[in-house]
Amino acid sequence: MKLRKYTIKLAVLGAVLIGTAACHDLLDNPAENKSFTEETDYTKSEDMILPLIGAYAEFNTRGWEDFPLISVRGDDVNHGGLGDQQDFAEADKFNYNKDFWMFNSIWQNLYADIFDAHSAMEQIELYKEFASNQATADQYIAEAKTLRAWLLFQLSRVWGDVFITTTSDPSDLLVLDVSTKAEVMQHISDQMDEAISNLPAVHPNERADIPGGVTKYTALAIKAMANLELKNYQGVADATSQIISSGKFSLDPDFYNLFKIPGKLNDENLMELQFSDFGQASGDDKTYDFEFFGPQGWTPKVAGAGSGWGFYEPSLKWIKFMLDRGERTRLETSVLFTNRGIAEIKKDPNYNTLPGWISNTTPSGDVINDFSRALFSSGKHYLPSDQLTPGRTRYGTNKNLIVIRYAEILLMHAEALTQGATSSAMTADAAVNAVRARAGLGNLSGVTHQQVMDEKFAELAMEWGIRYYDMARLGEYGELSYEGRSFSEDLIYLPYPQNQLDLLPNLGNAQE
Repeated sequence: MKLRKYTIKLAVLGAVLIGTAACHDLLDNPAENKSFTEETDYTKSEDMILPLIGAYAEFNTRGWEDFPLISVRGDDVNHGGLGDQQDFAEADKFNYNKDFWMFNSIWQNLYADIFDAHSAMEQIELYKEFASNQATADQYIAEAKTLRAWLLFQLSRVWGDVFITTTSDPSDLLVLDVSTKAEVMQHISDQMDEAISNLPAVHPNERADIPGGVTKYTALAIKAMANLELKNYQGVADATSQIISSGKFSLDPDFYNLFKIPGKLNDENLMELQFSDFGQASGDDKTYDFEFFGPQGWTPKVAGAGSGWGFYEPSLKWIKFMLDRGERTRLETSVLFTNRGIAEIKKDPNYNTLPGWISNTTPSGDVINDFSRALFSSGKHYLPSDQLTPGRTRYGTNKNLIVIRYAEILLMHAEALTQGATSSAMTADAAVNAVRARAGLGNLSGVTHQQVMDEKFAELAMEWGIRYYDMARLGEYGELSYEGRSFSEDLIYLPYPQNQLDLLPNLGNAQE
């Protein structure tokens, strides 16, 4: 075999240069986003996984600002006020400043990782030329393609019309025309069709090489999400039916711990951002900045555990919606109550008597004290202090961030069926009632579209802006006009960041 060497620009983990024996450890140790030039021997097929590991590492290394801006505009969640991120608060109220640094940062974060995924695919193609295991190369390319699809999906939901890139060269953005949101979503669906047959038909937690890595069902989930945005409900039903019929996924009976350490690589999760403190009291720590979501003040059960920044809170509207439904499991899990917040609920005469279990002490024994920025904090982004690795004090350290879970699959499936799609995998009643049973609620019969949307509101609050994008897609603008906000169709998408308008001529043309 002829030896070929290529000089390339490649973003990968520094750690992978010393070996590939522990792929999971490499995922736990995300790389900085750095490029370097190196002679690469593509005949060494055992190294073919390295570009893919690099793509996963960059995917897992999300900026703290990504999730909040993607998710804050729904009626399920509010910004935490009185802080130093006033434009974040204004975005929650649909007052957009295209000069806000967070808009530009998220645009750059998502596109940078898209280019990393393209780079991984290109490098794997070079290995594939010499590989005896070409099916493995096809799988790795499909995995990077799936990561790219999710990133592009988020870009288009936030900005609508965006660029569809096809190479790892960022200069492509200087010449590409933007594609419409419908074109982007169809592209994602088509890309997932290409990927699905090359991906392993296993649960992500069954993968021995990259535990929690992309599988056929992750790609099917992203295909379903894209088709939901297109209102292609049969496409949604077809994709979710395959996930349901696989028998690989189930709802965790412990909703509270699903979002905590016991929920890592759970049977319910189709995709999650993975973090680790390596089970050690000090030293290397790869974690998301969960401080953004946490209360500024608390008295933790484990003394010395750090608090949060207080920038993200469940809305009063959502809390009252849950109280009206007689919810406890999901409400107690999703909300960290302060005494000030409880008093605010009781100001409404309809809620002056609350269930006795509502308290500023969590089920894990942490006390949430009053703090200035918010009345409540998100329980879905909370890690009890007694689940921290002993010696660690940073809020949320070692917790994963769930991206897609089976409950969302079931409810997308039910929504599609109530919109006229058909499926032999599961009825809409069965899908909704499975989710309700876990929450301790009774069965429904002949579920309506509104009942499905109410169930999505209850189940998926504070998760990736699902509620906001549902209401925008369905034209339910009145739901988003709440607590003094006024929403209209022209506010669905964020304005393009001014920095990008200055750099990319065709982006400005699209805005005209």
